[in-house]
Amino acid sequence: MSNQKITFHTDADAAPANEIGQNRLSEWLKLQPDNYFSADSDLQRKLELYLGKGTYVKTMPSMYKYGSVLAKQVDPLVRSSNLDKNLPTLKSTDEIGRNAQEVDYHPDYHAAGRLIYAGGPISALAELGNNKTALALFYLSAQNGEAGHNCPLTCTAGVVKTLQLVASESLKEKFLPKLLDENYDTNFTGAQFMTEIQGGSDVGINAVTATPEDSNSDVWFLNGDKWFCSNVTADLALVTARMGEQEGTKGLGLFLVPRHNDDGSLNGMRIHKLKDKLGTRSLATAEVTFHDAKGWLVGEFKDAMTHVINTSRIYNAFGCAGNARRAFIIAWTYAQNRLAFKQPIIRFPLVQDQIAKMKADCAAILAGSMRIVKIWDDLESGRLEGEEAEKQKKHLRLAINLNKYRAGILSHDVIQQGIEILGGNGAIESFSILPRLLRDNVVYENWEGAANVLMAQMQRDIRKNDIHEPFFAEIRAMFSGAFMPELKREGLHQLEKLEAELGEVLKMDELTGAIYFRPLMDRIADLYYSACMAAEAGWERKAKEDKTKARLAIFFMNRRVARLDPGDITYYDDQVARLSSEL
Repeated sequence: MSNQKITFHTDADAAPANEIGQNRLSEWLKLQPDNYFSADSDLQRKLELYLGKGTYVKTMPSMYKYGSVLAKQVDPLVRSSNLDKNLPTLKSTDEIGRNAQEVDYHPDYHAAGRLIYAGGPISALAELGNNKTALALFYLSAQNGEAGHNCPLTCTAGVVKTLQLVASESLKEKFLPKLLDENYDTNFTGAQFMTEIQGGSDVGINAVTATPEDSNSDVWFLNGDKWFCSNVTADLALVTARMGEQEGTKGLGLFLVPRHNDDGSLNGMRIHKLKDKLGTRSLATAEVTFHDAKGWLVGEFKDAMTHVINTSRIYNAFGCAGNARRAFIIAWTYAQNRLAFKQPIIRFPLVQDQIAKMKADCAAILAGSMRIVKIWDDLESGRLEGEEAEKQKKHLRLAINLNKYRAGILSHDVIQQGIEILGGNGAIESFSILPRLLRDNVVYENWEGAANVLMAQMQRDIRKNDIHEPFFAEIRAMFSGAFMPELKREGLHQLEKLEAELGEVLKMDELTGAIYFRPLMDRIADLYYSACMAAEAGWERKAKEDKTKARLAIFFMNRRVARLDPGDITYYDDQVARLSSEL
């Protein structure tokens, strides 16, 4: 996309009205970025901040190349593979009736996968503590929606983490090279099969059983049903199963189960049917039965939470950030070209305000997510030790879940606002990808912990382990270092109020407190995002830039962190006009 200044033409009398409308829409299509990375100055600044100048400069070429491939080549392939006629289908038997258990994908699905994996979002994980790079690539990929491959990328990352951090050396040697391979046609992808029909989020009542081969072997045989198996044809799946009579999650083990045995035969897994889903439709999700499926014990249920679920929740938030960013791009470019009353609709103050708020929400999600991954990398690489490491682990325990929850809500709002900017066109599947983004986002919101599940987990963790204390300390540190006196004062004031309100909720019993907990966590999440942006704004000031300050001001007001109205912010209309003028 050209970076030249846009010149508006209002030659309404120079051609028939329908021709003018078509020409304007043609210009809108031309304005779509041909490189997601070069068009995203917010991501560029965040990577420079958190990677450091030297590493960022080395990383830029691969980001630039990937951003171009995703925009020019992957986007049309994803659009094609998500058409109703091109969705995956189950092939239960081969041509002579033998058990096949294959899923047929459209050729464009595989073509997109080759380009996505070749860009390195999984191979970047070979080095511990390199999650920022991997997730920046994932975020760029997510600007095409889930695309049928971003869930597999997420699940594969969880398998990689589990092998790297808790599996035996023999399993690492056997499988890690295949998982980290950038060649889509030869690599392994991962999955996680944990949900059962009677359990859902209540994993403690899972009933799939695991029986050891013998007393001296780490090989086990799994039997039972799993209800929600995404990337069902993955080469390797992490599966929870009950190891004996002990009830609850303490009785569950985490097993690595290959789809095929070493001789190429199917490993005791039968696919009953593919799910007909609201979103992420080009990804095959199925109901599965294990019958003496061979697997290796790699850990306990707590390892599933630490290395699989937490990884998925972080990736989930970045997926939402990518969805929101693409929705903003579509809405912003549309507003430059759609005429109403002989002028582009971007000239109307309400549209400018809407666009500015969308942009601020996008910046907030990415700010919180990148801050979390920076700390995750510091822990994983060993840069944090001792008391500081323990404090940050507690901080992340709350931040990861809160971010997963709030990112889904904000991105949903951004996509919905984008659809509103497009008006009736926004609801048309063939006009833009916004309807698909909205459907995919609904799946993100409910995948790896729906809102109420996350609320219950966070409240229990706060009551039991005081994880809110280091979390609030992180917010306080970020605001204390902010260079904007009014924001610093207001941010710290709001933090003090929220701490007091949480204290009152914690005096209640858990069930009663739950009613007040969720709206309180909305405000705490938005304050966390504001603090993360305040830290970025301070860094930008040192670099003699000023890009985040306006986004922060709009977000602080719009998301009701301090319950402000537009009139409470100095030059609010000027800040809206500035934010809405840039992609």
